[in-house]
Amino acid sequence: MSLFDDYDSENELLTTARTKKFSKLFCELEHRTEDEQKQKIEELNRLIDEMNEGEFITVFTKDLYNKIHQMIEEKTLSWGNAILLLKHAGFCKVLKKIPFYSFDYSSLSKRMKEMIIDENEKKKEEKNEKRLIDLCECFAWLNEDFISKELFSVIVPRLLKVASKKDENEETQKEAKMNLLTLCRINTYTDVPKELYLSEVKEIIKYHQEHSSLTHLIYQYIWQFLIYGLLEEESFEEVVVNELHFVGETRRELEELSKCIDWKRKEERRKEVKEVKIIGRWLLVIDDFLNWCRSWNEELAGLICSIVQVFRASRDNYKEILNGCLSSLRRAVEKRNVKIDDLLKSGAIGLYLEEMKQSTLEDGIISDCLHFFLKLSERLKEKKDEEKEEAKRKEMKRKIFEKMEEEGFEDITTSLYGVISFLNKNCYRELSKNTSDYFVNV
Repeated sequence: MSLFDDYDSENELLTTARTKKFSKLFCELEHRTEDEQKQKIEELNRLIDEMNEGEFITVFTKDLYNKIHQMIEEKTLSWGNAILLLKHAGFCKVLKKIPFYSFDYSSLSKRMKEMIIDENEKKKEEKNEKRLIDLCECFAWLNEDFISKELFSVIVPRLLKVASKKDENEETQKEAKMNLLTLCRINTYTDVPKELYLSEVKEIIKYHQEHSSLTHLIYQYIWQFLIYGLLEEESFEEVVVNELHFVGETRRELEELSKCIDWKRKEERRKEVKEVKIIGRWLLVIDDFLNWCRSWNEELAGLICSIVQVFRASRDNYKEILNGCLSSLRRAVEKRNVKIDDLLKSGAIGLYLEEMKQSTLEDGIISDCLHFFLKLSERLKEKKDEEKEEAKRKEMKRKIFEKMEEEGFEDITTSLYGVISFLNKNCYRELSKNTSDYFVNV
């Protein structure tokens, strides 16, 4: 019986020349010496490199991982050779972005968890650090499930140890970058001491800022890992804003990525562009950053300008980017630390007014626009105690009122009355049914 005969019947088996050859080579491993196995595994790894997502999923089933575990236990496959195969499989899984949970439910996964914990608990002189790093890499690369606090505290420092290497050797750098990608897929909300990774992650970011050592994708990932890990920490702004200059770095990344995209290319005629996905990921992080940032300065105001620029570029053909920009700008108007004057100068308010004039708006975009003006109106109604600040507020209301009047905002919003009621009834209950709540009066 073939190793793959027990494949889950809910999934259609994708049989190709590569999957057949892989099955044949794998079955031959049991009857070879360790050196011969190593040669077979090199062949298997070359096949893995050539596989597409469907072929990979067909081959790397729960049964395969269980079989590898069985062979290790029966000593027909050494851990050293198993690591060569598993490490390469995990490497390709991450590189090709293949989400697949078969490893998580295998006996091999359970055994590797035990081995990582056991090896870590050994005394320093007894610990095999290389084996531990190999196991941590394999497990993290293959795993899709939640990683426990105990495993996190062992795996993350090992991944960072490799990721922090500055050796210019191509293979070393390849592994370092893969560890960073994997590191950023791990749940950073796990309640673990930040000392386990904070200083190393900061050094990786600083080194890139000086030497441009990372790709756009990995740089975005490492920032995401850091920010999501620090969201509720007192040190959030000190580290993210002041020490590592998140705002300036984000603006630069958005500008560089934007230059790589043909914004005028029609959505239905273009292939997936990786820079578009990276910008989309930056916008998600910016959204959370704006939510947690308590300070405000000229540099932060510049970030709003960058978001407006990306919005204008993506408006016609990149809906996913447009939605991300709208979400971040809506987040900005909600925050009391974000100055309304900056929203006006950046063009954010004008941009929303332009959107409201479109005749083909979808419910989600209408909701974003209405929410934006509802919050803007609420903030402009808040009187200031100091006479000077109150005078500024009134002047700001006058400027925005004039801009809204110029764009015919009141007529547009009044015409949407039925839509407001519809959105309110369905899933946007935070919106007011009173259309006058969206106006700015002087």
